[in-house]
Amino acid sequence: MPTYRMLVAYDGGPFRGFARQPGLPTVQGQIEDALSKVLREPVLTSGAGRTDAGVHALGQVMSFRRTEPIDDLARVLRAVNAMVGPAIAVLELEAASEGFDARFSAVARTYEYMILTRPVHDPFSRHTAWHHPAALDVHAMAQAARTLLGEHDFRSFARVEEGQAPVRTIEALEIEPQGDVIVVRVRANSFLQQMVRSIVGTLAKVGEGKIAPGSMGDILEARDRAVAGPVAPPHGLFLVSVDYPEALV
Repeated sequence: MPTYRMLVAYDGGPFRGFARQPGLPTVQGQIEDALSKVLREPVLTSGAGRTDAGVHALGQVMSFRRTEPIDDLARVLRAVNAMVGPAIAVLELEAASEGFDARFSAVARTYEYMILTRPVHDPFSRHTAWHHPAALDVHAMAQAARTLLGEHDFRSFARVEEGQAPVRTIEALEIEPQGDVIVVRVRANSFLQQMVRSIVGTLAKVGEGKIAPGSMGDILEARDRAVAGPVAPPHGLFLVSVDYPEALV
């Protein structure tokens, strides 16, 4: 069956998350409804990252299959964007390799979290960055972040569903100051629910001096969500990119 890949950006504010939910506004639901109308047949999609309510994306990847090839991809792209905008934008729509699945073919995802650290809030970033009025110790946060690199049981930093494996591999975790904004960038093979936001919330407590950088190993080993820091607000988080094997790109 012909398979298609979409690159999608969205403002997560108006939606109850990415994944389709009956009767609720979701990114996946909006896109599937639009595709189904344009292609005149039911369309079900796969998404690389099941972002929570309020979380944004710059580089979400979705895929779908249909029985017949699409003759005019540009026309479909225009029509779908006319229906899903302005909060959602399908940036690319193209044929994909046989066997490609946006979720199951992915080998890594990268997220970025924005923390605005200045005394007065910024009205223009209030939906895209977490305002933290006090300064944060970036060096302490970076020291703590290094402990989380590699393969670990992340039950202390996530909501783990019954029967779900809690082990994940973080390949990169960077703390980058950009003026008044601290960007927390994390790349992993996959993520548990609220994992990135829990890591950010804990790192913020390290930056405040309320959690010692050297205690991150103990927090990991506890495998208890109660010992880590709070979950950071969703609106500062972006899914920025998804990686796939070269043969499927």
